Amino acid sequence: MLENIRTPAIGGDLTSVKCNGHWLPLGLTVDDITGLVLTVDELSGEDAPTLQDWMAPIAERVGAELQVTDDADGFKTVAEELGLEQQVCKSHVKRNIEELMAGLQSAITQGPDSSLAALGITPEQAWADFQRLGALIQTRQPEEQAELETLHNHYQGATPPNKGKSASLADRLQLLFLDRWNLWPLLTRYRTWRGPNGETIDGTNNACERGIGWWIKERYRTMRGYQRVKSAVNVRRLLAFCGNFLARGGVDLAWIVA
Repeated sequence: MLENIRTPAIGGDLTSVKCNGHWLPLGLTVDDITGLVLTVDELSGEDAPTLQDWMAPIAERVGAELQVTDDADGFKTVAEELGLEQQVCKSHVKRNIEELMAGLQSAITQGPDSSLAALGITPEQAWADFQRLGALIQTRQPEEQAELETLHNHYQGATPPNKGKSASLADRLQLLFLDRWNLWPLLTRYRTWRGPNGETIDGTNNACERGIGWWIKERYRTMRGYQRVKSAVNVRRLLAFCGNFLARGGVDLAWIVA
């Protein structure tokens, strides 16, 4: 599918299908500018070295400068190792932070906490910091990274837990703000990134998720699985290849069945 395709922004995501009674990992890459599927490949695993071996030749072939993925650490490592700029999906991050905040909300509001008191922080201040993080996740402006650093510094003296012990509230907040502070450039890159011809991205990995939904999962729902890995991969590739031509008058399949 890569013939004559050049794009400054490549998207990648993972899924799996049942094959001969086992789950088969599949990787899908897309042109994140147009949404066209580039590849559907069998993977041996989902670790960072495997992802790098998979994505490196694809990114080089299409001339990618930017990688768009979900919030998985493995993909962040790939971007760093390949020297690509990175955009993590803003929708994934928003959902993840909302889940984290839901787990911390009751701990903050239940009353005085000794780990916060040791830092001179009142529950009211912790709650205000917590609420501010929620607001920043909604606005996602690049210049707001400095404010996240300030919020993190409020909790920088938190004591890490001893082995086998649970983290204190102050330490959990410190780690939360640290993670968002470090992630901020990857979360907000879509605000400022432009391709060589003025291309833009929307900050999500929706192009990958659409490709998986349409060309892998939708057809797979009507089946009980595959018996051969080759069939599982080739059928997905054929559907994605045909799907790339839906808005371009359709594809001539004569050469496939000849």
